[in-house]
Amino acid sequence: MPELRVHTFIFLISLVLGASGVLKAANQESVDYFLKVSIDVHSSTIKGVASIRLKQGDTLLVETGSLRVRDLRLGGKQLNLPGHKERLSVAASRPGLLRIEYEAVFKPRIPSTPTRDLEYTSVIGEQGVSLTGTWYPRIDRLCRYHLSARLPQGFEAVSEADVIRKSREAGKTVFTFQFPYPLDQITLVGSDRYKVTKERHGRIDVFAYFFAAESDLVPTYMEQTRRYLQLYEGMLGPYPYKRFSVVENILPTGFSMPTFTLLGQDVVRLPFIPATSLGHEVLHQWFGNLVYVDYAKGNWAEGLTTYLADHFFEEQKNAGASYRKDLLIDYQSYVNKGNEFPLAEFRGRTDYASKAIGYGKAAMLFHMLKRRLGNNVFLSSLRYFVATHCHRQASWDDLRNSFEKESGKDLREYFEEWVHEKGLPDLTPEDTEAGGREGGWETRGTLVQWERPYSIDVPVTLISSEGSSAKTLSVEKRRTGFVMSSATFPDSLSMDPEYDLARKLGRREFPPVIARLLGSDKTIIVPSPTGSAIYADVVDAFLQRGALLAGSSSLTDAAMTDATLLLLGADNPVALGLFGPIKQEGGFSISVKENPLNPARVIAVLCADSKEEVTLAFNRIFHYGRYSRLAFQQGRNIARSVEATESGIRRDVVVIPQLDHATREALEQVIRHAAQKKIVYVGEAHDHFADHLVELEIIKGMHRSAPPVAIGMEMFPKSAQPALDDYVAGRIDERQFLKQSRYFTGWGFDYKLYRPILNYARAQGIPVVALNAEKELVRKIYRAGLNSLSPEEKSKLPASLDFSDRSYEEKLKSVFKEHEGWEKERFEFFYQAQVLWDETMAESIVAFLEAHPAYKMVVLAGSGHVANGSGIPRRVARRLASPSAIVLIASDVEKGAADYVVSPKAVAFEPAPKLMVFLKEESGKVIIQSFPADSISEKAGMKPGDVILAIDRVPVRSTDDAKIELLSHKKGDKVIISVLRHEPSGEEREIPFDLIL
Repeated sequence: MPELRVHTFIFLISLVLGASGVLKAANQESVDYFLKVSIDVHSSTIKGVASIRLKQGDTLLVETGSLRVRDLRLGGKQLNLPGHKERLSVAASRPGLLRIEYEAVFKPRIPSTPTRDLEYTSVIGEQGVSLTGTWYPRIDRLCRYHLSARLPQGFEAVSEADVIRKSREAGKTVFTFQFPYPLDQITLVGSDRYKVTKERHGRIDVFAYFFAAESDLVPTYMEQTRRYLQLYEGMLGPYPYKRFSVVENILPTGFSMPTFTLLGQDVVRLPFIPATSLGHEVLHQWFGNLVYVDYAKGNWAEGLTTYLADHFFEEQKNAGASYRKDLLIDYQSYVNKGNEFPLAEFRGRTDYASKAIGYGKAAMLFHMLKRRLGNNVFLSSLRYFVATHCHRQASWDDLRNSFEKESGKDLREYFEEWVHEKGLPDLTPEDTEAGGREGGWETRGTLVQWERPYSIDVPVTLISSEGSSAKTLSVEKRRTGFVMSSATFPDSLSMDPEYDLARKLGRREFPPVIARLLGSDKTIIVPSPTGSAIYADVVDAFLQRGALLAGSSSLTDAAMTDATLLLLGADNPVALGLFGPIKQEGGFSISVKENPLNPARVIAVLCADSKEEVTLAFNRIFHYGRYSRLAFQQGRNIARSVEATESGIRRDVVVIPQLDHATREALEQVIRHAAQKKIVYVGEAHDHFADHLVELEIIKGMHRSAPPVAIGMEMFPKSAQPALDDYVAGRIDERQFLKQSRYFTGWGFDYKLYRPILNYARAQGIPVVALNAEKELVRKIYRAGLNSLSPEEKSKLPASLDFSDRSYEEKLKSVFKEHEGWEKERFEFFYQAQVLWDETMAESIVAFLEAHPAYKMVVLAGSGHVANGSGIPRRVARRLASPSAIVLIASDVEKGAADYVVSPKAVAFEPAPKLMVFLKEESGKVIIQSFPADSISEKAGMKPGDVILAIDRVPVRSTDDAKIELLSHKKGDKVIISVLRHEPSGEEREIPFDLIL
């Protein structure tokens, strides 16, 4: 498949571009290395003699690769050649000269697979010479090289040198390269097609070695080179050598060596190279080519160079935040638990994942460090680092010591966390609530770290209608509370909107891009039912990457949920079922969307008119990883776009209204007395927001004055306890909590009424106890009585049920008769269900308090469950003798019904918006059944039978999903509702509707 070979060749360009060209060498005392070579371009042959002076007791490891060693002598004595070996070990029992005579053939060839083996990039031919790998016997230590190269007449040649001298010898040109500093490898490049241009920049000679075909590029490259030299001399100190050359190469390389950079003929014409990548290579003269990398302890040079070059250039264009976000997108797309490793283990990039770590994560490390220390200290530290490690190998520890010396700060924990541990922080703002304060507003919230906690400084911006205010929060724990003040009403809060942190992206920040397809650890290809021949090369390429092949009829929901999908063809049944008719642009297109069944995965739809269009365009998608949509015509890109996402992790600020002054004063007295009790029962009207604010104040007061306290809630059945525990502990977010607790199934009241209480419990780590019986059990008793229960169901009942409270029974009769259609129901069953409800809650309260004797509890329940001590309190007292108090929130209470009565004024409440549709769930689909009068959804154009796929790109697989998503919106918000419609013709199509809530 020649098109794939083209791709791998281009992929090789991307792998080597920006590399420093320095390989591993032992950090020992340097030696003198004399090397004489003669090159015959017609036969692609090099012949050479290497001479190295050894001391007594020296042992050298000599790397020979594919070289043919013809003669090996030590101290004039010929050594036996043990056949061909890629490495030789030579030990000197006394001082002597090691002499190695060798030859090799380096014919031009293209690697068939992506590789970092520099052997593949060594070439001798009529087009020129490029020797960058093991083209001479290399040894495992730094050397002062003395290179003499004999080349055909008319050639110009470049190697690491401050001075290059030429002479004539028997019709050949002999180049002598003088470089007084130790190196761990050298390079030789030559051609008879070079046009050499020289200019002076201060004390530096700047050269351009370009082929005649690219000579028009020389002025741009010379101007940009001078600019970069001036820039980095100002940042880091004087350029370390006497000359710098930009050298065009016959191979598609992008290396930087001491005194020159080697750019491939195909590379130099790319428009972004002189504007960005050239600066990266110039900066490597300091990092990698002046201060060498101690590879055994990790490669720091690529990340630092990326930060001070590629990132710096984007910052100059006010695009630094976008560049940093792209780094995080790459990391999250390509790095997973199977290929993740710490920075200390990065040696060089071998694939997209290693690049995302060694370049991207490391660049973010330096960005965060600069923000912590300030730009002046950051740069002075780097100048100190360069000055004290010239021509020496340096490690991450050496960098840390330099930053510590200049800043006076202990940075061991920082470097340990970011260099020696793998992963990125996963944190979000939660429980963001605001209340009015004198002169303005006060917003409180919690920063939650979902995995292991990092010590980080988190930028947070509070956004209001009249502007924004920013604050940096120091975070060390899994949960960190914060308070921010603002003069105006706060609307939302954004965490790290400028991407100043190396962190995991939130779902709404992370666009569905091609990189997520390429980086997926599990991909399923679903072929086109009619165009299999067209897409054969695509299928083969992804199968080689470990993908699986599955027909549309055999694809299960479970498989679709667990994998990234590549759907081939506009007629693909899976694509049509999920997204409706596919719009193809050009002759070849690819579009990436979130997987509706699992937002952590993506689905890519790839379409083409012909095999020729695939051949011309397919390999190019690997270089467009940051795009969501691409289109090509005859291999030419005609369209590309990225799906818009949020900047920073945003949370709406929930404004908590204030109770009236008289109520707050009354509550102070209630809390002062009630706080002494073991149990405080608070009776509410479920749909009165003021009642829940009173409950919150009682909880706050008891938590402050009489901890520890727990909250018992009628609103949750006992099966919801694991979800409550996980939510309060910060192990799951609100969306997961609501789904796992089945809140919307078990309780009919707007969750926003109770959200402030649960947010406070979560922020303070207050246990919340699910008190109630299972709804299904209560419903069955209500319909058919206790005797209708099975033995298994009866085993779930409380140990004792007391039906003897006649006064309570009479009150329940009056309540029963207020129900519509009560004449058709049996009060006996209603009463049994109510007693079950009360007894279960009492038993739950006692079970918690007996297991946690130090705790007090605030019990939240409907007024009817606690008034006059009936319902719950007397049933608790039957089981546990503990002092208690009853607080009723009402304006009209009979005498003696409670110990305390609180009568707050009504507080405005904005309920969660509704789509105004009647829904049913069927096989994982949410289907519109009908509409109430004046439905906003019906007016927008939705019809019965439409399947709701997503709300604002968030997949909807249950009615709970829809309700949870609407919680984050308010009346007047615009949302996009995506529905799948089955047309009378049998066609299915996805339709987006703009809806004003």
